[in-house]
Amino acid sequence: MAHTAQFCTFYLDNLLFGVELKGIQEVIRSLDMTQVPLAPGVVTGLINLRGQIVTAVDLRRRLSLEARPAGTLPMNVVIRSNDGAVSLLVDEIGDVVEVDESTFEAPPDTLIGSVRAAILGVHKLNERLLHVLNTDKACEMTEAMDPGPGTRPS
Repeated sequence: MAHTAQFCTFYLDNLLFGVELKGIQEVIRSLDMTQVPLAPGVVTGLINLRGQIVTAVDLRRRLSLEARPAGTLPMNVVIRSNDGAVSLLVDEIGDVVEVDESTFEAPPDTLIGSVRAAILGVHKLNERLLHVLNTDKACEMTEAMDPGPGTRPS
């Protein structure tokens, strides 16, 4: 019998990412944020989620992607991390997709830098790749990830 997994999907800079559904607390529209002085650059601020204070991490900054276009509000994918709930700020929410584990592959060699460092691998879907986000790396409260050796300079 084939093993499958369900992923909550979202977009960043036209790339499709996913987080296993069992790690998702909720998905919500943009919320007011309180900025945190001296916080790492990837931390956009804090949101109040029905009385729960949640740190908001901008995945565009985390993955060293271009800034979100001015006037575009991010969506919140709230995940459960080892340190509690964390909101990942994304461009757009996708669907819940079910994939067969046999379609999982290591990150492609064509991915470079921070994106490659932040994913566990990819699932080949009909018309695109689903990049499986490493939520432990995404939730680190440090500056954008070091792309490591073998990456081209920006």
